[in-house]
Amino acid sequence: MLGRTLREVSAALKQGQITPTELCQKCLSLIKKTKFLNAYITVSEDVALKQAEESEERYKKGYVPPYNATVVQKLLDQGALLMGKTNLDEFAMGALGSDTGGSTRNPAAHCGVVGLKPSYGLVSRHGLIPLVNSMDVPGILTRCVDDAATVLGVLAGHDCKDSTTVQDPVQSFILPSLTDVSKLCIGIPKEYLVPELSSEVQSLWSKAAKLFESEGAKVIEVSLPHTSYSIVCYLVLCTSEVASNMARFDGLEYGHRCDIKVSTEAMYAATRREGFNDVVRGRILSGNFFILKENYENYFIKAQKVRRLIANDFVNVFNSGVDVLLTPTTLSEAVPYMEFIKEDNRTRSAQGDIFTQAVNMAGLPAVSVPMALSSQGLPVGLQFIGRAFCDQQLLTVAKWFEKQVQFPVIQLQEIMGDCSSVFENDLASVSLKQ
Repeated sequence: MLGRTLREVSAALKQGQITPTELCQKCLSLIKKTKFLNAYITVSEDVALKQAEESEERYKKGYVPPYNATVVQKLLDQGALLMGKTNLDEFAMGALGSDTGGSTRNPAAHCGVVGLKPSYGLVSRHGLIPLVNSMDVPGILTRCVDDAATVLGVLAGHDCKDSTTVQDPVQSFILPSLTDVSKLCIGIPKEYLVPELSSEVQSLWSKAAKLFESEGAKVIEVSLPHTSYSIVCYLVLCTSEVASNMARFDGLEYGHRCDIKVSTEAMYAATRREGFNDVVRGRILSGNFFILKENYENYFIKAQKVRRLIANDFVNVFNSGVDVLLTPTTLSEAVPYMEFIKEDNRTRSAQGDIFTQAVNMAGLPAVSVPMALSSQGLPVGLQFIGRAFCDQQLLTVAKWFEKQVQFPVIQLQEIMGDCSSVFENDLASVSLKQ
């Protein structure tokens, strides 16, 4: 049951093939079996089971649970269950599955699932712990494109608690079955062919472009000339907004507070030193440097101007007749842990966002769709980028592509035993080496 799509599970629930409580217990059981992955730091077993019981009651009578985060409440209103809190840093640097520079699309590509970043303003950010207010968008991770559209249909729409959301009513995202792509124009950004791109991902990218071409679509090379500046631009804007957002955690109103009582200034400093990890502290320090009075014009304002140029690059491409852009999502497949820790995480993370963060600065929708397994047996995903608020068109194209490539669905239950034993063996080998 856990390997099915949302629509299949929903149908099974309605037909009485399984109850919400039984489904919840299956999920909790899988979480316990995969405890060695350290994916969850909190498992809300009692809460989830209670919600499952309430879900069963909702099949008999309606119930609307009062929760503050708009995206959470919308999901709960439709009968979704919240299983717990996954393993992230203390602020998740954009929680609730949000996407600020690729935080849903990158893991989706590495895990063989669909990762959707909706258009900025289509989904409410109310209740989201802010990282970069002007780029944060609650993202969606699902097994298939249809499921992503289903969830987006629940979450999308105006929210009076978030002034950045669209004012116009949003219709449900029911995706048609596209059979003819001959009227589509697919753009291939030449600036995304970077030296760091692995040959295997490059080959799959080229194969995908040829697939569209063979089915009658027009595939053309396009230019996004300011792409090379996007990483630096993103760094300045991201850290500047992080510094501003994190200023509220001073130990006075809420959150962690140290025991030092020498002075207010000492309490401030100690609280923030104890409460923030190295990544958060580093971003705060960098951001405060960029928004200092003497640096503001040379860094923050210039970065805002470059952001406008990057956004205009996309506008110009789409105005030229391109419907959707096709790019890699990541530079390569997922890197093995022992290789991953050899490089500074900050540097690796910055490099990993090279194909994804420009979309956030432009406020466009983008989705990562799994295409194939690499020679190492690891998933590789490709990214589709659409026009602002043309999320349905984007997902329709992505659904067609998904159907053509027939990516093998990864069944966790089948590999759990092997995965657990391999993990334990790896730990043993690491211990021996130390």
